Amino acid sequence: MKENVNFTILERDKHLNTLQTEKFDLAVIGGGVTGAGIALDAAARGLHVCLIEKNDFASGTSNKSTKLIHGGLRYLKQFEIGLVRESGSERAIVHKLAPHLVIPEKMLLPLVEGGTYGKMMTSIGLKVYDFLADVKGEDQRKMLDKAETLEKEPLLDEDTVLGGGYYAEYRTDDARLTIEILKKAASYGATIVNYCEMQSFDYNEKSKIKNLNCIDHNTGTSFKIKARSYVSAAGPWVDTLRTKDSSMNHKYLHLTKGVHIVFPLEKLPVKQPIYFDVADGRMIFAIPRGRATYVGTTDTNYSGNLDRVVATKEDATYILNAINATFPEVNLKIDDIESNWAGLRPLIHEEDKDPSELSRKDEIFISESGLISIAGGKLTGYRRMAIRVIEAVLDKLKKKHKLNLKKSETEKIPLVTPPLNDFKSVKAYQNKLRKILQELGISDAYHAWYLCTNYGKQAESIIEKSKSFDNIDIVERLIRAELWHSVHYEMTNNMADFFVRRTGRLYFDVPSVLKYKNIILDDCIDYFKWDEERINDEKSTMNMLIEDATNFYDKEL
Repeated sequence: MKENVNFTILERDKHLNTLQTEKFDLAVIGGGVTGAGIALDAAARGLHVCLIEKNDFASGTSNKSTKLIHGGLRYLKQFEIGLVRESGSERAIVHKLAPHLVIPEKMLLPLVEGGTYGKMMTSIGLKVYDFLADVKGEDQRKMLDKAETLEKEPLLDEDTVLGGGYYAEYRTDDARLTIEILKKAASYGATIVNYCEMQSFDYNEKSKIKNLNCIDHNTGTSFKIKARSYVSAAGPWVDTLRTKDSSMNHKYLHLTKGVHIVFPLEKLPVKQPIYFDVADGRMIFAIPRGRATYVGTTDTNYSGNLDRVVATKEDATYILNAINATFPEVNLKIDDIESNWAGLRPLIHEEDKDPSELSRKDEIFISESGLISIAGGKLTGYRRMAIRVIEAVLDKLKKKHKLNLKKSETEKIPLVTPPLNDFKSVKAYQNKLRKILQELGISDAYHAWYLCTNYGKQAESIIEKSKSFDNIDIVERLIRAELWHSVHYEMTNNMADFFVRRTGRLYFDVPSVLKYKNIILDDCIDYFKWDEERINDEKSTMNMLIEDATNFYDKEL
């Protein structure tokens, strides 16, 4: 097995130099999934595009979702037919583009006495849901009686369960999806840099934006980015940029916080994803993932610190009460929780609506200065959101410049090189990895699942690289190889990038973070040549992140 070197390389120094020396057709502010999708669509059409992110890629909302590419059943109840139709079609497309990252799962919706969904409405709703999403064959919904529902999930309360709906959804890793979209954008020529912050706009004599004033946080260097058009895909920070641009109007963001909590699988051993009722009339998910089960989400108004969003004891209690009411035998307590994450949804404000009632539709704002901002939307719709933004960009550019561009073709661009063609290929490749790892002395099938669903066919390169390390522990060699891969191909700058966004270990495998953080620190010191001050900063940051992921606070920070 030879190491594959045909991967796209996110080489920060090279991209940073291009950022400072060339003029672009389009500059994108924000490195979440929306910005990533815009960069890919623009680059694939032939636009000269750059993207900057003030922190790490996917460090905001795009790493804090429920990690589902789903149609949004609850939006059907709110009569958002267009949103459900678009989400349904998009989830099938994204599954084809990255079948190892967007994984089909059967979702169980138990029907209970006094629950949100009755049997008749569930049957009709799921049928309409399948129709709108063009679901075919075995993925079409099935209605289950009480016995069938309890057979699917024995942990449910047999005293209250009346039956269930069984339908198709897709699970993903939102941060890894964002990284792969960015890497693919770079392969089409996009210039992409993290830890680069837009601090202010400069304007010409006609009050149009002429450049961005930026700072590279890694070096402290200030510079300007020049482009013909500018897009803000900054998520919860969209209104911050609109305020800097003096373009706020009667439309503004309404931020809500969503918290998810994670248990070891043996603490909450559900057999498949479940979408279940909460006492206040909302519904939440319990989703098994590898060695863990995660549950969420809350949906509460938020006005705290945008840069450090944490889970409170009240958040944890809300979810725990819902779990214990639905699965009475598990009797989970706050000490059973292994980790958590808390994130913000940048929704469009609507008067007199509770957080859960706010629309998840996206909206584009175009200011007099030329700044195009996009807010709202869902992870599932990132590709269609990008198309709408690029159409707005081209509408402005074509008035001044002759452009010979392709139409959007992102529905046909595989996100990972080399690609896996379908989920059957994913399962076959996972089995291949399992045999390779067994030959190296790893019998636990989890590692093959983990490498396959995180990296696809890039996993073989990581395994091959692991052989260059001299650790006795093969698992330790593998995690060091993961770090090497993420530093050299994915613009990892520090330990948090690696443990949170590139691998998801801080949320789904905290013991591995605690076990390997020192060896990862040593390798980072070697790769980045950190001085003592930077080493201390890294230790402090990791300690804070571990505390936030394993602790619940009395109140918002």
